[in-house]
Amino acid sequence: MASLLTNLLTGLTPPPHVNLVEYDGVQYKWGVFVFRPALFQHELYLLAGVLVYVLFVTVGVSRNKFNAQLPVLEKQFSKPLGKTGLTRDGYSDYFNFSTGRRNVTSLHTVFTLQPRHDLFQWVYQFVRTLIDLHFRPTDDVTLDFVLAPTTLNQDFVWAVVKKDELLSIKDDRWDLTFTKTSESPALPPTLSVMSEFADVTDNLLKPAIVAALSDPKVLPYFRSLSVTDQPRYRPEAPLAATSRKKHVILSLSLPSGDAEVTANLVSVIFPFIDSLPSVNLRPETRTKLKKTREELDKSLKADAEREKKEELEQAAEDKKAAKRRAEEERIAKLPAAEQQKILEKERKRQVRKTQGKGVVRK
Repeated sequence: MASLLTNLLTGLTPPPHVNLVEYDGVQYKWGVFVFRPALFQHELYLLAGVLVYVLFVTVGVSRNKFNAQLPVLEKQFSKPLGKTGLTRDGYSDYFNFSTGRRNVTSLHTVFTLQPRHDLFQWVYQFVRTLIDLHFRPTDDVTLDFVLAPTTLNQDFVWAVVKKDELLSIKDDRWDLTFTKTSESPALPPTLSVMSEFADVTDNLLKPAIVAALSDPKVLPYFRSLSVTDQPRYRPEAPLAATSRKKHVILSLSLPSGDAEVTANLVSVIFPFIDSLPSVNLRPETRTKLKKTREELDKSLKADAEREKKEELEQAAEDKKAAKRRAEEERIAKLPAAEQQKILEKERKRQVRKTQGKGVVRK
């Protein structure tokens, strides 16, 4: 055993370094120390790679900084930042929570920046842009305004969306599946309206918001603006009255240069929110919207009950299977004669069961 361990350690031990006596390259001496660069060519490449990676991370982290939205929030909210300021998740995702404004319960701001600090993820995204023509990584910000209960007394889903986003927005936003897509002559041709009814669009598409969305400086960075009474993702069951909230959600791409461009659009959203209490839909529109939500609650309730029933049936099946396995294990421990008696008894029971099913009543 000792010899085997010795042979194993000998095989794992690297060979000793052979210091060549004949060396005619550049070398540096300091006391008893001698440094010969020609003997460290591979280490030099490794060090250069590490330095490039560190430089990439340093530059990427320094570029993923921003504060253009903060002055707007400071003007509109009494508490524009959370207790600890921006919450950071790594070097590309930032979150903020603002409170203290009329008609708004809270504002959740989410910054999703490009992974400039991660060389490998950056290379992956670059290669993907060459393969997937619809994939365009950008710096994005989403402002989710949770409206005060008295701000909007109507239930509907409405949005203005950049046409480039139409291919994917319904996959990310379940609430927008309620809407129909249409064009509006008041908006630029690159934008579409998603609304449940035209009456909703007539109430919301006011000159101020149309002018802001039509600004040539803002248009390249605008992604979507929505007003919704439904959650972003489909709920598993009907929401309780206390859980129902209305949102105004603004999604933008952050410009790499003049960030004040998007800040100007953000500032326009606040008077837009202040105008929501004046929304007054036609009675027939309100009736249709109410009916749609009643049918939705019935569908969600039915789906929840069906899923619960399936879970109970699955639990019963699992219980039967566990009981059957326990019985098989118990029988396997019995003597062969006892096992034979039990098997014979089970065979007769199955025969009687089969014969009972074969009887035809006249």
